[in-house]
Amino acid sequence: MKKAPLALLLLLLVLLAGCTGTSDSDTTTQSLYANPGNWAYLEADQPKSADVFFLCPTVFQGSQEVTNMPLDDRDVRESFQGAINMEKGIYVQDCRLFAPYYRQMGLALYALSPEEREPYLEAAYQDVRDAFLYYLDHYNKGQPIILAGFSQGADMCIRLMKDCFAQEELQEQLVACYAIGWSLTQEETDQYPQLKPACSEEDTGVVITFNTEAESVSDSPMVPAGTKTLAINPLNWATDSTPAGKEENLGACFTDYSGSIVTEIPQFTGAYLDPSRGTLKVTDVDPATFPPGLSLFDSGVYHVYDYQFFYRNLQENVALRLDNYLAQQGQEAA
Repeated sequence: MKKAPLALLLLLLVLLAGCTGTSDSDTTTQSLYANPGNWAYLEADQPKSADVFFLCPTVFQGSQEVTNMPLDDRDVRESFQGAINMEKGIYVQDCRLFAPYYRQMGLALYALSPEEREPYLEAAYQDVRDAFLYYLDHYNKGQPIILAGFSQGADMCIRLMKDCFAQEELQEQLVACYAIGWSLTQEETDQYPQLKPACSEEDTGVVITFNTEAESVSDSPMVPAGTKTLAINPLNWATDSTPAGKEENLGACFTDYSGSIVTEIPQFTGAYLDPSRGTLKVTDVDPATFPPGLSLFDSGVYHVYDYQFFYRNLQENVALRLDNYLAQQGQEAA
């Protein structure tokens, strides 16, 4: 198995210093985000109530020779923006959208062990961190913040929460962190008190996450066998195994790379949280109709559909949490 390059290992040591200082502290890397061309979305001038800082899922295939996405690859940039478009409709009703291109780790590297792939994920996180600090310094101007991502993007959201949101000022600005399609363990929340799992449909300053799978699944790359993830059910907003029937599903929306809804199915499926894995088990989905989509996943792992199966419930929930946050601050939506 190929070992991580020395430069990436050194980068990992640098990142241990944490999220301190401003984006001017490393002008070589952070000046990337002074260039508007390094943002997939940069809605700095729109008068809206809050900001969404969105981190794209994995769209770069990669290899052990080309481990992280080149920022100058036009084809990958097109896929990157398309993947954001598929999910942005959940977030943008009352929010400005900020989504940086970042040198995400290639999909092929997920075949490595967690220890072997960590330097490549840390390289991706360096860009994410720099973009976030640049956003705070130049664009945020005290706006409430929604962190959001999917898959590798959700992993990056949780890393940002660990690294930067121990600061009380940022905690006070956080509406919520939607880290969909990644795991969050009790050990992590014990170590990082700012990682507060959502407990209801309207609490703020919390992390919302879940991983969707068939009832027969007992192992996945996101939640390996023997792991228990903390999660919340996006249909009834329960954190225990109380089942939600499909009548509580406001609509699954299957979107394309433009963000258009190609198919919408109300009352698509019910779901409950598995008491041992913490994963979200869906009760009305045929694995043959919804294949896993990636060779990394076995049948019944519905990772690629995490947002789409629960699209309208998530859309409604983002609006509810933002309204609740603004009410707590004595404000109203723009």
